[in-house]
Amino acid sequence: MINLKEYKDQKELISLLSESIYPNEELVLQEYEHYRNDKSRILLGKIENGELVGLIGIVYQTENEIELKHIAIKFSKRKQGLGKKLIKEFMQENPIRRIEAETDMDAVDFYRKVGFQIISLGEKYPGVERFKCILTKS
Repeated sequence: MINLKEYKDQKELISLLSESIYPNEELVLQEYEHYRNDKSRILLGKIENGELVGLIGIVYQTENEIELKHIAIKFSKRKQGLGKKLIKEFMQENPIRRIEAETDMDAVDFYRKVGFQIISLGEKYPGVERFKCILTKS
C-alpha cells in the first residue's frame, strides 16, 4: 500500500473516496482535505497496473487503536477480497490491536466476513440502522 497524501491524480483519488461517502461533493472534498491536513489521519491505497483500485482512510485514536473511517474499492475490483486484504495488510504492517468502524446495513456483511464483531447502534438516523464494527488482534 502507498500513502495517498500526495497522490498525483487527485481526480481519481477523490472519485474513489466518494464511493465510501454519502454522495455529496462538498463532503467528499472536506474529507479529502482532512486527510491531507490532519496528522492523525492517513489515506492509503493499492495500485494495480498503474491504477488506484482501493483505499482505506484511517484515524488514529491511540498508538495502536484506529478508526477505519473509509474503505473504497473500484467497482470492477469488488468481490475479490481486496478490501479484506487492505485491512489485514495494514494490521500486519503496523502495531494495531484494535480497529473500529461504523457502517450501515449495506456494508455490515463485509465487516462480518472480515472478522469484525458487529454491534447494532439502532436507528441512528431516521430509518437508518447503524452498526459498530470491532476487530481486535489476538
